[in-house]
Amino acid sequence: MQKSSGQTLIIVESPTKARTLSRFLGSAYRIEASMGHIRDLPVKRLGVNVNDNFTPSYEIPKDKKDIVKKLQTAAEGASSVVLATDPDREGEAIAWHIAYVIKSKVKGKKSPVNDQHELQRIVFHQITKAAIDEAIKHPRTVDMNLVDAQQGRRVLDRLVGYKLSPLLWYKTGKNWLSAGRVQSIAVRLIVEREREIQAFVAEEYWEVFALLKITDNKQQTTDNNSTIEQSNNLTIHPFITQLVKIGEKKAEIVDKEAADKVVSDLEKASYAVSSVKTQDVQRRPSPPFITSTLQRAASSKFGWSARKTMVIAQNLYEKGEITYHRTDSVHLSPEGIAMAREFIGKKYGQEYLPASANVYETKSKVAQEAHEAIR
Repeated sequence: MQKSSGQTLIIVESPTKARTLSRFLGSAYRIEASMGHIRDLPVKRLGVNVNDNFTPSYEIPKDKKDIVKKLQTAAEGASSVVLATDPDREGEAIAWHIAYVIKSKVKGKKSPVNDQHELQRIVFHQITKAAIDEAIKHPRTVDMNLVDAQQGRRVLDRLVGYKLSPLLWYKTGKNWLSAGRVQSIAVRLIVEREREIQAFVAEEYWEVFALLKITDNKQQTTDNNSTIEQSNNLTIHPFITQLVKIGEKKAEIVDKEAADKVVSDLEKASYAVSSVKTQDVQRRPSPPFITSTLQRAASSKFGWSARKTMVIAQNLYEKGEITYHRTDSVHLSPEGIAMAREFIGKKYGQEYLPASANVYETKSKVAQEAHEAIR
């Protein structure tokens, strides 16, 4: 296998992102893909020492050994190595694992955490030439806080899933099912909700509506087989009303007999509009997409699962079509806002361009706002 000769080696997660970066960077850079994680907990044993601060034991899966060898060979001849995995906890952990397996091959034998001169970490939230150039100018070390956060999640997954999944297989007879820190809690919530539904005691109630039209001193016209009233140059369609009060009390109709009596009384009644209230309503555009609203929109419009949505979003991100798709923030970067305003002004005209950009605030108190919204 041919080694790099004085090139800067940039390691990303996917071949798609590698090809996208290659379009922006010249021959001074070599781009390789790790194909996701290159180390993980063992498949056939727990791999977590619960007696030693829950220390995980990692190994290189068989299907990743060739990829690791390729990365080690590329790193051995590189002038420097840049870890450019995704800008989240998972990406940070992948960068840390890559650093671990190639550190002995990096020129100068630098540590992947404490003294990275030849081994650097960069992040970018959109794959454009400007964003990549800016990221390369500001490298950092691997953020062990993010790595430890990912390790904590992975260890918890293993502790729950490794011991609970066999019980699930035994109870259901389906050994393809799995349990974990998320599925187990979600199932518990669903079960509790179902028990509430089963314990609910239904109470019969009736609602009464009336279709009214104006008939006093008005001209009637017919449009599409429905009567339309015209009064003082104002077209008034028949409208539906609901009975909400009987006298001063809330209308509570508990059976058909009571409903029939109310209807009989209403059929003999006369009606009058006692007041008309008007108000101005201001509508604002929906906030920019975050991960959860992107998934909801894809589900309602296309019927996609959350998994399918995120796979497609990942592909769009790696091709440079959208900004990073895992975010809780509704904030947009000044660059993104400027691009949108310029597009609106040119495409639709200044009359459609607000005097200032709409600003949204994240309502969740536990939102992770390290990235901007998806655009």
